[in-house]
Amino acid sequence: MIEKINSILKRYNELEAELSSKDISSNPKLLEKLGREYNDIKKNLPYFNKYLEILKNLKQNKELIKTETDFELKELIKEELQVLEQELPQIEEKVKSLLIPKDPNDYKNAIMEIRAGTGGIEAGIFAADLFRMYSHYAENKGWIIEILSSSYGDIGAIKEIIYIVKGENVYGTLKYESGVHRVQRVPKTEAQGRIHTSAASVVVLPEADDIDINIAPEELRIDVFRAGGKGGQHVNKTESAVRIVHLPTGITVSCQDEKSQIKNKAKAMKILQSRIFELKQREQSTKESQTRKSMIGTGDRSEKIRTYNFPQNRVTDHRINFTLYKLDAVINGDLDELISALETADLNERIKHYET
Repeated sequence: MIEKINSILKRYNELEAELSSKDISSNPKLLEKLGREYNDIKKNLPYFNKYLEILKNLKQNKELIKTETDFELKELIKEELQVLEQELPQIEEKVKSLLIPKDPNDYKNAIMEIRAGTGGIEAGIFAADLFRMYSHYAENKGWIIEILSSSYGDIGAIKEIIYIVKGENVYGTLKYESGVHRVQRVPKTEAQGRIHTSAASVVVLPEADDIDINIAPEELRIDVFRAGGKGGQHVNKTESAVRIVHLPTGITVSCQDEKSQIKNKAKAMKILQSRIFELKQREQSTKESQTRKSMIGTGDRSEKIRTYNFPQNRVTDHRINFTLYKLDAVINGDLDELISALETADLNERIKHYET
């Protein structure tokens, strides 16, 4: 642990020098990236320094006891030694958790994709409920939401919606939401009061920028077409919709929400960059997963992660067997308790891996 702390302190000094250089200060994106890393270490320094100080004092006091001949002074040293030994386990656990490598993507904005799954129109209504849930949660956090692409069905159902969430530590907070969400309730369209089970999928991607990924123009095929959907004079009259295909991976993104072809292209590129970035991250993670595979956020988008049971006012996260009987609050954006439980479970697992 001491070796790792010293390595972090060395990195802190390096960052301090880099952030004051002209090359970095003239590059806003890199400045922001290094600034986040610097601030993250800075807020942990008091814990590192206290831990090192306790170890130093323990060593000194143990040596003094061996050589000290004055009885009263020796008793005082023993008392101080006892206090230090009582303090050590708590600060050691705290430092251990701080030394666990963090995902550098945690600080990024997040791109969320919600799609209706099995269950017909009820699945679309549930997808809309999930979007409102995350929107309320984002509002409570002071985050900003910008819709990139959307497709709606009847009576407010959502077929698909893609949006970006901007704010502090957004991806690090929302990344556990990826997977299949299942709902059990009596649908609005059910005449006989029977409980149905429907599903919607959620994908959370870290927002990629030019530092993370650079896409060459020759890797893209860009098509324009007339937007479809209900209403709007521009619909089916101007070729404002944009479809972008990334040829090396086959990833395809379409945007038609805006009247402007330029704006649709910009939004499509934002989604495409993040999907390619996430694909590369998953490929890298697969190579490294021989040493660790987290039970939280495994990357399997087909995994059923959570059930929302309305008759029982119950929500259960199946990954950690965690249940709350306050679905009414959760569906209105009160996600803190759920997300906190997932973060704790993930941290505990990473600490176990760190110790082995």
